[in-house]
Amino acid sequence: MNILIADDESVIRQGIKRTIEQAYPSYAIHLASSTEEAAAILQEQPVDIVLTDILMPGMDGLEFMRISKRKHPQMKWVVISAHSEFAYAQKAVKLGAKDYLLKPIGKKKLIECVETLADEARAERQRMKEGKLLQGSIGYLREAVFQRHALGLDTGKLDVTPFVENYPHFHLYMVQMEAERKKTHLEHFIIENVLSELIERSGLGFVVSLDRQSLLGLVKLNREDEAGGLEEELLSHLRRYIKVPFHVIRSGPHQDFGQVPEEVAKLRQAAAGQGNECVKSSGDKAIEVALQYIRAHYADDLSLEKVASVVFLTPVYFSQLFKQKTGQGYKEYVISLRMEQAKRLLLNSELKLADVAEQIGYQDVRHFTQVFRKKCSVTPTEYRQGKYGEVKK
Repeated sequence: MNILIADDESVIRQGIKRTIEQAYPSYAIHLASSTEEAAAILQEQPVDIVLTDILMPGMDGLEFMRISKRKHPQMKWVVISAHSEFAYAQKAVKLGAKDYLLKPIGKKKLIECVETLADEARAERQRMKEGKLLQGSIGYLREAVFQRHALGLDTGKLDVTPFVENYPHFHLYMVQMEAERKKTHLEHFIIENVLSELIERSGLGFVVSLDRQSLLGLVKLNREDEAGGLEEELLSHLRRYIKVPFHVIRSGPHQDFGQVPEEVAKLRQAAAGQGNECVKSSGDKAIEVALQYIRAHYADDLSLEKVASVVFLTPVYFSQLFKQKTGQGYKEYVISLRMEQAKRLLLNSELKLADVAEQIGYQDVRHFTQVFRKKCSVTPTEYRQGKYGEVKK
């Protein structure tokens, strides 16, 4: 039995793991501190049971469960949370969760839950018939052959004749990420599941991974006029979840399967030629969230690394994107915001300078005075006295 424990609190993860291992030493336990890590594990391991926290970095546990269930319908889900609100439990059950455990989790309750779900998983394995297994194997082989064909690689003695028969007309949808970081497990996982779900709703088809950054969807639409709608819906979903720049390109309708490799090459070129067009879709949202966070937390730690992590971007890429979107460097923007708040406090309160400095994020009043004077050409005291200098850009 393979069990995945996804929780950003190390104490919780390790505690659940110890309890399960003591009761079931033969079970394989996988740990994830974020949905990024959980997605990577689901891509590599045949997981039977998932215990996931609701509040997780990258994506909340309930949304992660909803997206995962299409590709992993056999998995048993248990939601763990510090919240006892009925709405959480109701949504979890609606999404198919088998149980809802509140922190701190009692050992007896945890063991009973795992035992019940393990029995269910074993029973379902027994009910799986050879025909269903064969169907899954054929589907896997079909997608592997199409993947090689789409990339222009040799398919050996296997041919694409079945595709020609089943897809007399089809559309291609490519999603290509421009990730700065090497790990894109979660983004790849989300794109594959969202695109697959939309294809199943719109017609017949499937999704294959071309490489770590690119996925290709093949679909025979029920109605040809749905092509644009599927693309817009795909963009709408991905903008909510994908935190790295991405491109969505479609082509079709096509009738010639032999032209697929050439069409895929054209799609890649089209994505490259879009420049920053698709960066705007995901990048603007990230900077918008970052600005909201900065304005609400200007008195807290606002290091570049801290804010970049809030919007799930690497510091280098966040810095570049921030300047591109705001016209200011990150550090200059934060200083300007803090100085504006300082001027408001100096003119509209009787706070001591040390208190003003602390309220805008400076623990050292001397440092605050130096920064204020450099930015405003007068000291804080002079400004309070009505001696306004020239603000330096």
